[in-house]
Amino acid sequence: MASAIQKITLSASRDIPFNKLILSQSNVRRIKAGISIEELAEDIARRTLLQSLSVRAVIDADGLETGMFEVPAGGRRFRALELLVKQKRLAKTAPVPCVVRAGGIAEEDSLAENVQRVALHPLDQFRAFQALREKGLGDEEIAARFFVNANVVKQRLRLAAVSPKLLDLYAEDGMTLEQLMAFTVTGDHDRQEQVWESLAHAYNKEPYTIRRQLTEGAVRASDRRALFVGVNAYEAAGGVIMRDLFQHDDGGWLQDPALLDRLVAEKLRSEAEILRDEGWKWITVATEFRYGHSAGLKRLVGKIVELTEAESSSLRALQAEYATLEADHADADEWPEAVDRRLGEIEAAIAALENRPIRYDPADVARSGIFVSIDGEGSLRVERGFVRPEDETPVEPISVEGEDADGVVTTTAPSNTDAPVHRALITIGGVSGAEPETAEDENTIRPLSDRLVTELTAHRTLALRDSVANEPQLAFLAVLHALCLSAFYRYAAFSCLEITAKQSSFSAQAPGLAETASAQAIDARHAQWGKQLPEQPADLWDVLMGFDYDSQAALFAHCAALTINVVKEPWNRRADALAHGDQLARAVNLDMVAAGWRPTEENYFGRVPKARILEAVREGKGETYPSGVNRLPVRQGGVHKSAATS
Repeated sequence: MASAIQKITLSASRDIPFNKLILSQSNVRRIKAGISIEELAEDIARRTLLQSLSVRAVIDADGLETGMFEVPAGGRRFRALELLVKQKRLAKTAPVPCVVRAGGIAEEDSLAENVQRVALHPLDQFRAFQALREKGLGDEEIAARFFVNANVVKQRLRLAAVSPKLLDLYAEDGMTLEQLMAFTVTGDHDRQEQVWESLAHAYNKEPYTIRRQLTEGAVRASDRRALFVGVNAYEAAGGVIMRDLFQHDDGGWLQDPALLDRLVAEKLRSEAEILRDEGWKWITVATEFRYGHSAGLKRLVGKIVELTEAESSSLRALQAEYATLEADHADADEWPEAVDRRLGEIEAAIAALENRPIRYDPADVARSGIFVSIDGEGSLRVERGFVRPEDETPVEPISVEGEDADGVVTTTAPSNTDAPVHRALITIGGVSGAEPETAEDENTIRPLSDRLVTELTAHRTLALRDSVANEPQLAFLAVLHALCLSAFYRYAAFSCLEITAKQSSFSAQAPGLAETASAQAIDARHAQWGKQLPEQPADLWDVLMGFDYDSQAALFAHCAALTINVVKEPWNRRADALAHGDQLARAVNLDMVAAGWRPTEENYFGRVPKARILEAVREGKGETYPSGVNRLPVRQGGVHKSAATS
């Protein structure tokens, strides 16, 4: 016959007065973990004790029960009850539900209670918070009851609101918690599932990839357009903002770019209407202008409006107050909030006074215009005083009003004078939109698009320009490198500097020009430098870097001199260039006699009338000369220089 299965007998439970309980030294928990004793005490005070203590009777030396009980399992609950007694919120004799153990090892009981406990799955906690909210509890109340920040509750509730399909995947360990967090950016379940399916067979399933795909097409709240309009105005117009509660998101993503662009255009139009009253001929408006948009336009130089006596007095008072506050709190590790706030107000007021407006001549304003855009901080940027080439000479303004076939919006403004009405043309547009990037397989590494490469290298160009501008010696060397390429190799492509060193030939030459002292000295110097430079232009930079400064300067002077051209030709007057040649000649004290030129019948006397010769002599040395010496002038870059002849 089969033996009967022995039935289990559970330990008896009973209520024991708290003052009959003591903490056992057999409790294996020594390190603090989880919520604090204070928080547990508050939890017990709110909903009473939810789990009994495990106790054992205290035995005396004779093996008899003393009436006291030790607590080997449930030590944290015991300490929480003890704290409530000390706070006089619980009576010393209050009955405490206990399970009385008799037999076995006390340390084993304590270890088993802690080891056999299974933590709640995060998804169960998310759904539990959701259930509490459905029962009428608010976020703040839930947070207070479970001693967490209200933002934690919002995060848990947002996780619980993810697509049920994805939650099931998470529960089955088919998705990490970090990935689930990424999906909370949007509440669109269909979109969430679509993105997960698109990543199902992809190698890269990182949370940032999920966020990027979910926010594709949205505009960051830190974008200049969003800062300019303001998220409040965007939301008031019906716009929706996606937020990421699990990491810093710079204010989230604006989900409706078309609405945002419309609001930006409307606000820019409004600002342009205000600026129109200043009387400018034209106003061009865009969200952002390309770098170099004003190239080729003349910039007016206005006059800075000086501070009035009242403004100067106010500025001095603000500066004095700022200095006093700083001195009074110089030794403080941290400024009081009120002081810090006041210093910020003073700084703003001083900046407003020091940022002086510029006044332009009304006549200049009538033929010039302004660019209106948004700067990187989302503030209005107004660039005033640009004159287009066709407006260099004042012309009759043309009235333009309405909207053309290309959608350019224009508006007109009457002048405040009695002169014919001047109408300012306001053009509202923007930089051309970015070319759509072709969606790529995450597992395929493709070359960067041409547009992206162009945009990235534009940033690099500006950064390099700024860096080189702060390194005069390096800038000098870069120009020297470009000049050497033109002078010795004819390969300007090996330089990133767009500097053209043009060396002009002479269309008309006097006999023997190549044999002059100047020509021979230049040729010899050029040949000598050529021997010191490498054969390949690609090696030139390293060689120049190895030269000392004196050698670099001498080579620079040689290359720069090769580009000089003060030849006067009948079809190419070049008056400004020749005037500069005169300046350069005076700077080097050019002496054509010392340079080896001598007037002869062939090169001068036989080719000009006597009157011209006498005029040149008077211009060069006046009416009287030393005995036995005739003086004839030699023109150097347009300036006569006398040369001794016998």
